Amino acid sequence: VAARPFRSFRGTSISGALAFGTELFDRTSFQGERSVIDISGDGPNNIGPPVTATRDAATAKGIVVNGLPILISPSPTFSHLDQYYAQCVIGGPGSFVLPIYAAAEFSTAIRRKLLLEVSGIQDEVRSIPIDAATPIDCLQGERDRRFLSDPYFPELDR
Repeated sequence: VAARPFRSFRGTSISGALAFGTELFDRTSFQGERSVIDISGDGPNNIGPPVTATRDAATAKGIVVNGLPILISPSPTFSHLDQYYAQCVIGGPGSFVLPIYAAAEFSTAIRRKLLLEVSGIQDEVRSIPIDAATPIDCLQGERDRRFLSDPYFPELDR
């Protein structure tokens, strides 16, 4: 591992993670009771295809997409990540968003997420209050991608 060249990729590809997870479900011979992809992250999709298209492709195959937006250090350039996840990332029956606002909440959120998914409970416990009345631009991350480019080391943007 130490001999391998170090590469840093900046940005977030929620769509890439969804496509990869969907492909894994396509290739497996195991049939579970439910197919679920969990997405956690601290920013919007800004690399790869639009997130809504890959989310819709996953849910069309019966995959539920849940979200854990991490808002411990919110981005100064992208606000309302919890709303973004609610409107642009999650999908499928019983899908939910569990925002994480402090590092101390992380283990509790993971435990709660697992309990909700394994138990199959689909009542008000799954509803996390998020201001869904405010419309979110699901392509904002892609529009902001140009600000992530490195003018001095463009090879890092690949």
